Amino acid sequence: MPELQKAVAAQGYSDPTAIQAECIPHLLDGRDLLGSAQTGTGKTAAFTLPLLQQLASEPRRPNKGCPRALILAPTRELAAQIGDSLKTYGRFLRLNHTVIFGGVNQYRQVNALNRGVDILVATPGRLLDLMQQGHIKLHEVEVFVLDEVDRMLDMGFIPDIQRVIGKLPAERQTLFFSATMTPKMVQLAHTMVTDPVRVAITPDKPAVESIDQKVLFVGQKDKDALLVALFEKFPVGKALIFTQMKHQANRVAENLEKAGIRCTAIHGNKTQAARTRALDGFKRGRYQVLVATDVAARGLDVDDITHVINYDLPMEAETYVHRIGRTARAGNDGNAISFCSAEDRALLRSIERLLDKEVPAEMEHPFHCERAFHSSQPAPKNFGRGRGNGGGGGGRRHGGSRNGGGGGRPQGRNRSGNSNSHQSSRGRSRFQR
Repeated sequence: MPELQKAVAAQGYSDPTAIQAECIPHLLDGRDLLGSAQTGTGKTAAFTLPLLQQLASEPRRPNKGCPRALILAPTRELAAQIGDSLKTYGRFLRLNHTVIFGGVNQYRQVNALNRGVDILVATPGRLLDLMQQGHIKLHEVEVFVLDEVDRMLDMGFIPDIQRVIGKLPAERQTLFFSATMTPKMVQLAHTMVTDPVRVAITPDKPAVESIDQKVLFVGQKDKDALLVALFEKFPVGKALIFTQMKHQANRVAENLEKAGIRCTAIHGNKTQAARTRALDGFKRGRYQVLVATDVAARGLDVDDITHVINYDLPMEAETYVHRIGRTARAGNDGNAISFCSAEDRALLRSIERLLDKEVPAEMEHPFHCERAFHSSQPAPKNFGRGRGNGGGGGGRRHGGSRNGGGGGRPQGRNRSGNSNSHQSSRGRSRFQR
C-alpha cells in the first residue's frame, strides 16, 4: 500500500527485519499467528503494518465504542509505544486509534471511544473497567493482538484476558506474541488461536551474550558513591538504573542530580502524566539517566541505551535478563553493570545458575567489598516470590498490586564493610580503563 510504504520510508527503513519478513505475508493472508521473538527485533511493526493495511483496504466508519481491532499489552508504557507505532505508520491513512490504560482520568479515553476508533490499544484492567461501564463492546473486532503474553502471565492477567476473549466474536484473526514460547505458553495460545502459523525468530546469539556484563561487589552503604564514581570513570551515554523499591529510585535520582547528572525516576507511585514526561525526556535526551523499578523492565522501547545498571539485583533471576535486555538493541553495543552487596549474594548465585555461567567481576574499583564477594548469606525470606510485583500495571482500579512498580526488597539491611586492597581470582578490573 503506497501510504504505508511512504510512512516506512519516512522513518528511514528499507529492509524488513527477520520477524517482519516472516510474519507480514501470513498476516496479510488472514492467518492466526504464534510469534516468538525478543524485544528490539521489530515485532511491533510486524503486526501493526499488516493490521493497518487490512483495515485501510476495507474502510468503514467504526461504530461508537466498537473497535475493529484490539491490541492488548501488559503495561501502560508498552501500550503507549504501540500507539506511537500506529501513529507513525498510519500517518497517511484515514484510520484512527486510541490507547487506554489506568492511572489517568478516563474522560478523554471515553470521548475517543464515543467518536469511534478503528484500533484500540489497551491494558487489561482499564479495558475491562470500561467494558463494565458500557463504553466498549467487542463484538465487531476483526483482529485481536496479544503482545508480550509471557509478561501478562507473570503479572496474573490471564484470567482477565480470558474474560476479554469471551466477549470477542468467534470469527476473528488472532495474533499471539511472546518473547518465550514454553509448552505452557503454547497450551495457553491454542485456547485462543485457530490453525496458527508459528514464527520463531532466534537471534544469532542469545541477547545476554551480546551484552558486556560485569558485577561489582560493594557494601550496601557505598552503592551511591560507587554509582557516582562509575559516571566519572566510564563514558556512559544513556543509562537505565534499576532499584528494587520506589523510594530508592527517588533517592538514587536525587543523588545523581546533586552530582550534576541529568536524571529522572519512573515507578508505580508516579502519576501516569509524570511517568510519560520522564520517559519522553529520557528518549529525547533531556535526561541522561532514567532510574526505574521493574515497571520499566519490559516494553521500554529505547534503542540507544548504552548501560543498564542494577543498583539492586532483582528478586527473580529471569527479571535480570529482562532488565539487561534494554541495552544492546538494534545492533548496538551494550553494557550491564550489577552491584552486589553481601545481602544480595544469593540473588547473584541464582542469576548465574540461570545464565549457566558466572558474571565477570570487576575487583579493582574504589569500593570493592571482600565481605560481599565471599558472602554465603542465604536468600531473603521473600526470595522467589516477587514475580510480577514490579510490573507497571495494566491500570486496574482494584487489586492495586498490578499498578505497582516497586519490588519486595526487605527492610533493615545490614551495612557492609569495605576493602580495596584485595584482589580475587574471579576477575580482573576494567574499571580504570
